[in-house]
Amino acid sequence: MSKKWRVAGINFDHFHMGDLLRQTSQHANAEIVGISDEQPERLVDAARNFGLTQEQVFTDYRACMEQTKPDIVILCPAASKHGEWVEKIAPYGTHIIMEKPFAGSLAEADAMIAAMQPNGKLLTVNWPLVWDAGQQTAHRLIQEGMIGEVREFHHHGGNRGPLYHGADKIEKEPSAADKAASWFYSAKQGGGSLLDYMGYGTTLGTWHLGGKSPLEVTGVWDEPAGLEVDEHAVAVIRYSFGLSKSETRWGTFTDPWTFQPQPKCGFVLKGTDGTISCYDYEKTIRVQTRARPEGFEVPVDEVKAPNRNPVEHVIHHLETGAPLIGPLRLDISRVGQQIVDTAFQSAKEKRTLRLVGA
Repeated sequence: MSKKWRVAGINFDHFHMGDLLRQTSQHANAEIVGISDEQPERLVDAARNFGLTQEQVFTDYRACMEQTKPDIVILCPAASKHGEWVEKIAPYGTHIIMEKPFAGSLAEADAMIAAMQPNGKLLTVNWPLVWDAGQQTAHRLIQEGMIGEVREFHHHGGNRGPLYHGADKIEKEPSAADKAASWFYSAKQGGGSLLDYMGYGTTLGTWHLGGKSPLEVTGVWDEPAGLEVDEHAVAVIRYSFGLSKSETRWGTFTDPWTFQPQPKCGFVLKGTDGTISCYDYEKTIRVQTRARPEGFEVPVDEVKAPNRNPVEHVIHHLETGAPLIGPLRLDISRVGQQIVDTAFQSAKEKRTLRLVGA
């Protein structure tokens, strides 16, 4: 008999908690044993959707941990509070799945890693784009040598904005009051499109580059009137072998999971022997090789268990010891965080900076 993994969802700042709890509820060897948030109104939908009893719903994370004794905790706090919440949960000796980004800063990311070391449990970061078939197909072709050694990634990411949709991409129309009340628009809480979204490009780009680190980063962002955070940011990333780019924005014309905006959201990868373009949620990727410079379409792979979502992937890793997919590894996510940190500081100082923490 397989172990039944006990999972608790704690801190509902990020609406992706609903997606992660749904994935847990659909896993044959997992069960939701508790949910917790200091704001009880944020627990109502999850309690109803997943048939939880009153005894499984908490406003005190300590009571949740002590009474439900989870094996895995899913954390979805505001970006600036990732370190704080790992330090709170780590002493209980559970595995942690942290919703993206890794952290609000490299120092915070390193503190999170250190907090987990005494208990020897897994800390991993979920980047939802990892589960897109195009990304997994592109990386398979890279590993097979189809385009040679990857030297550049060009990333454009984002959506209409974080308040235009909730769990499972249910659409909403935010008001000015919604922005004023949301951590996404709070500088103190790690808001802004750069901190929210650029980690996708820098982390998945690092994965496709085989874990290589850059030398320096030039970051620039917009300064929207009436807001204290950016809604559009660009980072130019210099490696010893060339330049890459990550651009992110809230305010695309459409959301990429409904209709691809222009420019398209996704990646273009340039190797020594070819190129790959893989745009978010599309059914094909486009490849150029030396043998076929005119280019051709490749249907995306069918994504199968255990690579369909982070819950099943992490449980498979814990049960079998199989390696984690690249962006869920802390070494890959840490390089992504270094680039984000450097881009953020560069944009503040309006100058090119050496890679933070190098």
